[in-house]
Amino acid sequence: MTTRDLYDVRPVGPAPGPSPLTPDEERRARATLFTELGNVIADRGWTRFPAYTPEERRRLVDVGRMLGKHWGIPVTVEAEDECAMRLSLPGHAPTS
Repeated sequence: MTTRDLYDVRPVGPAPGPSPLTPDEERRARATLFTELGNVIADRGWTRFPAYTPEERRRLVDVGRMLGKHWGIPVTVEAEDECAMRLSLPGHAPTS
């Protein structure tokens, strides 16, 4: 069955994506990630966090930079796969 076979059904445009965050929501999201991810990284030297969209990936890269600047130690942020990012301190790189 194709779209033409259905009665009064027409294709529509792409599904709307998530609405962008307001500047205040973005600030709060980054502050929360900074605190929560920073605590885990400080405890074990690395963490993994889901990131499904380019915006989420950019946000995690920015949070990694903020943590590195705050601690004075570089924080590596890299994609593990298409759904997750890994943030780590020197010496805690993934072993592959």
